[in-house]
Amino acid sequence: MITLASDFGTPYPAAMKGVLCQRTDARLVDVAHDFPRQDVRAAAFWLREVLPYFPPATHLVVIDPGVGTDRNALVVRAGEHTLVGPDNGVLLPTARRLAGDADPETYVVDETRLEPVEPAGAETDASSAAVLQSATPGSGPASATFHGRDVFAPAAAAVHEAGLEALDDLEWLDPLADDPVDCRLPAATLEDGDDGTRAVGEVLVVDDFGNVITNVPGGFLSDHDRIVANEETVPVGETFAAVPTGDRLATVGSHGYVELDVNQGRGDEAFGLEAGDHVCLASIP
Repeated sequence: MITLASDFGTPYPAAMKGVLCQRTDARLVDVAHDFPRQDVRAAAFWLREVLPYFPPATHLVVIDPGVGTDRNALVVRAGEHTLVGPDNGVLLPTARRLAGDADPETYVVDETRLEPVEPAGAETDASSAAVLQSATPGSGPASATFHGRDVFAPAAAAVHEAGLEALDDLEWLDPLADDPVDCRLPAATLEDGDDGTRAVGEVLVVDDFGNVITNVPGGFLSDHDRIVANEETVPVGETFAAVPTGDRLATVGSHGYVELDVNQGRGDEAFGLEAGDHVCLASIP
């Protein structure tokens, strides 16, 4: 299995799938292609929460605001999984979770040694031929703006075909000499005081329902039926339906963090919050 995740929307993922289908019979599974554009942290969070539910697979991840620059292209072996994508931190939170007690093993892709991508009809299509003049073995990718198609998809196909234990044998892969770029999701601060417990954190992401996902551990809500969120008192509920339709609440999401939500409404609008905003939650004595 090869999974695909990007911020491309449509139709760009189709080109990556075309390359994969040329080079492997792997089952292709779309994770999402509508991650917030160029938002490495949001993608890192969601992939960390989603990819561990897959069986062993190769995961192709392209959220790549630095495409065409000197950032590395990586292959990361994490437990029984392999991740392929840019060296901008998007892979590391997922890799750590998939690797468990072991350390992820990180390799850098030598793009000039990958088999180049050539579309059908390139020999007779003059416009394609002009673009592909440099797309010969040893010359690197054909495009400086679409490494998802020209670098990461070929790398993912080759990794899948070689198998997890053969990464060291691939001539276009070398162990990464330096530490990869990391994306460490921020942790909330918990404080105990005479007037109760307070958590100071921030909004990690807002999902498509408008649910505001904070970095405050869900255990903060234990034994509380109300809390103060940014100086406003809100009820605590185990489900959205714990409050009437349209009312606000604090709950624990499936990821284990505190969410600020609205039953059948948008929490981001009701609380006036977006990703990166400061959040202060306080218990009520």
